[in-house]
Amino acid sequence: MLSALDRRHTVAPPGYSRWLIPPAALAIHLCIGQVYATSVYKNSLIAHFDTSQTAIGIIFSIAIVMLGLSAAVAGTWVEANGPRKAMFVSACFWAAGFLVGALGIATRQLWLLYLGYGLLGGIGLGIGYISPVSTLIKWFPDRPGLATGLAIMGFGGGAMVASPLSRQLLSFYDPGYDPANAGSTASGSALVWLFVTLGVGYFLIMMFGVFNVRVPAADWRPAGFDPARVAAKPLVTTANVSAANAIKTPSFWLLWVVLFCNVTAGIGILEQASPMIQDFFRDNGTSAVSVAAAGGFVGLLSLFNMAGRFVWSSTSDLIGRKPIYMVYLGVGMVLYTLLALFGHTATALFVLLACVILSFYGGGFSTVPAYLRDLFGTFQVGAIHGRLLTAWSAAGVAGPLIVNGFLDAQGKPGTLTAAAYRPALFTMVGLLAVGFIANLLIRPVPERFHEPAAGVDEGTETVTAERSGSR
Repeated sequence: MLSALDRRHTVAPPGYSRWLIPPAALAIHLCIGQVYATSVYKNSLIAHFDTSQTAIGIIFSIAIVMLGLSAAVAGTWVEANGPRKAMFVSACFWAAGFLVGALGIATRQLWLLYLGYGLLGGIGLGIGYISPVSTLIKWFPDRPGLATGLAIMGFGGGAMVASPLSRQLLSFYDPGYDPANAGSTASGSALVWLFVTLGVGYFLIMMFGVFNVRVPAADWRPAGFDPARVAAKPLVTTANVSAANAIKTPSFWLLWVVLFCNVTAGIGILEQASPMIQDFFRDNGTSAVSVAAAGGFVGLLSLFNMAGRFVWSSTSDLIGRKPIYMVYLGVGMVLYTLLALFGHTATALFVLLACVILSFYGGGFSTVPAYLRDLFGTFQVGAIHGRLLTAWSAAGVAGPLIVNGFLDAQGKPGTLTAAAYRPALFTMVGLLAVGFIANLLIRPVPERFHEPAAGVDEGTETVTAERSGSR
């Protein structure tokens, strides 16, 4: 049965519709996108383990760090073994993370939660995140931005499904838990059953993606597709670069800086969204924004984060990858400046600015695989993407540290005002400026890094990946 996971059994037959691939990718990304919903049961975990916010927050940090590291380390393996086997491994690690985490909650062993949801789940996150990307790019060589946007949109939308689902499950397993009350906490047994339910449920949903994903035949092309017309666009190559060679190029590291700066700036708002909107409109110790309204604001940000992943990456197919990142970073600088100086004057203005900023944050994630395809070709693009995602790991640590560091120096939570956020927001403007310059400096990859054409054309990525690894 396990042989069905091999790449040779996933080649699509003639006439197979490429539009069946995005739903398979969405099945994976919607499940692993649950990582953005951990705040739903954070207070319940704090109460259950009788520990600090920092001790529980580390679980999320471990998961994000492992996402980047596992994507970087396993990227070449994913390319060589194909999307079906990689997606299956991702499902196993992701489900195991929940089940080991449930054991940790049941036994009150916090380290098991770190090991389960953080370490094992983080590995599942990384492998699952990159596993469908290169396959989608191969199926949609004419619209790579649209294809990756469809899948990665699911990662941004995963929290929109997981947040209300987790609240309802907790209230089902613990009738005393009130999901409408921010101060209500669920019992330990309810948390255990939540983790078990999510682990089993997500595994079954991810199996839909595993058994429906296909790779195109080596000679397949979309109807009417002309590779020469695509290659005529700036920065788009018809050559191919291995993952080992890609990290030797200046363009890879410049794009690493671009992604790091864009993510650091966005995650700073995302991580602090609920208290931030309350603090911006605080007067004499009382905020004009209620806890419920702040929760609605977080949901709205998630919606724009998800929509931006599809809208902006699809737009990049029309105007190009470098210009769209000039929008993310250049317009982002203007929006952060306006937020710092005038965000406190009107709630509608604050919400509008924050939502557009978060749409750029999401768009940056979904556009980068297509940017990599333009620069390095389709050969091992998933492995290159995995290495680039270490920028996300670094940003996941740097963004909250920058914002929380400035806020800790300004005062205690619940007493802060808009002025306390200005140093952090202006720091984000500086980071976006660095990313903007890095994007301008990206150039086509020199020919000396290209793979020999015959080596790439003679077989699947398995052959070429092994050859690249033996150098």
